[in-house]
Amino acid sequence: MRRPLRTPHELERSPRRIPRGAHRRPSRAPLLAALGLGAALASIAGDARAAPASGGGPSPDGLRAGGEDAWTERAAGGVRGLTIGPIESLRHPGRGYGSEAYGRTLDEAAAMGATWVSLTPFGRVASLRSSGVSLEFEAPFEDNRRNVLEGIRMARARGLRVLLVPHLWVESGGWRAEIDPGSDEGWAAWAESYKGFLLTWAEVAREGGAEMLSVGVELRSWVTTARVTSFHPIIAEVRKVYPGLLTYSANWDDVDQTMILQDIDLIGINAFYPLADEEGAPLATLLRGGARVAETLAQLARTERKPILLTEIGYKTVASPAVKPWVWPEDMKDVVLSERDQAEATFALVAPLLAKPWFAGFFVWRIYADPDDVSQEPEFGFSPRGKLSERVVRDAFTAIWAADGQGPWRTPLGRHKSESQGLFFSPSFDSPFPAR
Repeated sequence: MRRPLRTPHELERSPRRIPRGAHRRPSRAPLLAALGLGAALASIAGDARAAPASGGGPSPDGLRAGGEDAWTERAAGGVRGLTIGPIESLRHPGRGYGSEAYGRTLDEAAAMGATWVSLTPFGRVASLRSSGVSLEFEAPFEDNRRNVLEGIRMARARGLRVLLVPHLWVESGGWRAEIDPGSDEGWAAWAESYKGFLLTWAEVAREGGAEMLSVGVELRSWVTTARVTSFHPIIAEVRKVYPGLLTYSANWDDVDQTMILQDIDLIGINAFYPLADEEGAPLATLLRGGARVAETLAQLARTERKPILLTEIGYKTVASPAVKPWVWPEDMKDVVLSERDQAEATFALVAPLLAKPWFAGFFVWRIYADPDDVSQEPEFGFSPRGKLSERVVRDAFTAIWAADGQGPWRTPLGRHKSESQGLFFSPSFDSPFPAR
């Protein structure tokens, strides 16, 4: 995804047209408390949550040998994940990974039914023409390293498994997928520098006991081109340092062109899929779009013989977010807020997937390390927190999944529960959400 906003935005609840840059008052009342469902859903989620493992499910060797259904057949448990974004510690001291505030976010994630969290430390890239990555980001690297290690420890202490996703921040702007050092020499320098960056975080993942590591995020200009030959040996080096599961966070529209899929254990996708071509599409149209996505992913899983993990999913809190879900909030203006449209898009993407044995799970993009910090994105951003889409996520997390292994999902009733997600199922495809 593209560079996030850095301007504080406050929150209000009523849908309205909002000029770019407007500030709003935050809503402090959690939706769950208002619904009175917290204890019940937390209890259901706790029954499904796997204990924090010294291994996070199948071994890398087991997954590679098992084919597309390996995650399910080895009863690894569905990956019910939330991405927790960092809060830059120099700008917001005491609110980032490893802090007391972060602990409250972890508790919130666990109560929502999450079994995994994704942590996203950043490296800094000067520009799209850069030939190197700096480990420094907003704070000295050793501080970030220590905080991430504590963040991993705190998550695992709460029964949550951890995916560590080292990200790249392009300081001059632009999308990391378009990085191009411009020459053979530049690419060689880039590969060497990126190797150092990734191996450093691989060592942190090993030391902290993170169950999974992403070897990259949306590196299209590298892994879908002839330049990929310099990436294969980097993954081999990571295997020497880190014993856990490996994935790669491909962009949704280039995963089928990504040439490192056979080097990793699960096919990771940042899944900002469009579900409709025109604004105002009803839920039935979005569900058909979600079914098409599921068919595409099924073919990919069969072709590559690997399980699929959606390393990011998310739709903004705007009208018709499923048309161009990849547009970053800072690139939008005159926004029309719509919790309903965000919730329907999230539901339509997830609903066709949970009963598929090749589907390992997903990570929602995203909540933040400090649950009270509203500076990271505006109200119309991706976060589901306190919105109708949070109810969709909670319901999906507490549903029966094929990835949970042997059990009720194999029965007709279980498959129905997996595909319907309980609270929000409507056989007539009438929307279960409040009217627009």
